[in-house]
Amino acid sequence: MPEVDLGFPRQWVSFPNPVDATEMFRCDLTWLTSRWTCIFGAGCPGIYETSPDAGCCAMGAHFADEGDHQRVAAAVERLDPATWQRHGEGVDNWTERDDEGDLKTRTVDGACVFHNSRGFAGGYGCALHGLALKEGASPIDLKPDVCWQLPIRRQFVEVDPGDGEMYTEVQIGEYIRAGWGPGGHDLDWYCSSNTEAHVGAEPVYLSQRDELIALMGPEGYAELVRHCEAAEPVACHPASSTDH
Repeated sequence: MPEVDLGFPRQWVSFPNPVDATEMFRCDLTWLTSRWTCIFGAGCPGIYETSPDAGCCAMGAHFADEGDHQRVAAAVERLDPATWQRHGEGVDNWTERDDEGDLKTRTVDGACVFHNSRGFAGGYGCALHGLALKEGASPIDLKPDVCWQLPIRRQFVEVDPGDGEMYTEVQIGEYIRAGWGPGGHDLDWYCSSNTEAHVGAEPVYLSQRDELIALMGPEGYAELVRHCEAAEPVACHPASSTDH
């Protein structure tokens, strides 16, 4: 599965947050108009060859903050052995600390503790995702933030334009390998720049509508759509090119 070289020019757009004068959005139109789509269970070989069925759930998920942790904890209380394969060993022990002491979901046998393996009667994939669908909720409301955001990346940068009047630049872009830290370059496979994953029926700004609204707010998202519609014919991501 070929990955494209990420050293290509990208088209970005900046615009004020319509509901917060202290923020400016800076969005990667090349990524957001690409045809990337998640192919978990439909050809994804996993980020590690040793855990091919785990997709990108092989490392466990770090929590963005305590609120993120507590939201997931509330969902864990509603899981049961019928919906969560590792309920018996995980329900009272589903978090761990990494080498830096940061809290994350526990990994068991090369996958996140919430990963249900193929053939599990309760459903293949994330138990939290499955619970959300069962309850008629959005997976955004139950899964760790990093899980539903990937491979969109939101970053906050404090900017001084020169006059000392600081503002926050909210960057919305592609979560490339480097976003995983130094270990990202050692992943055996990665989807965002891989041509095999750029087969979506819709561009990312439409297929990931709920995620982008959660990250930007409805007003910010509406402005993003306007810019994406104008840029879509010319902001082509190489992995989405019809030449591949």
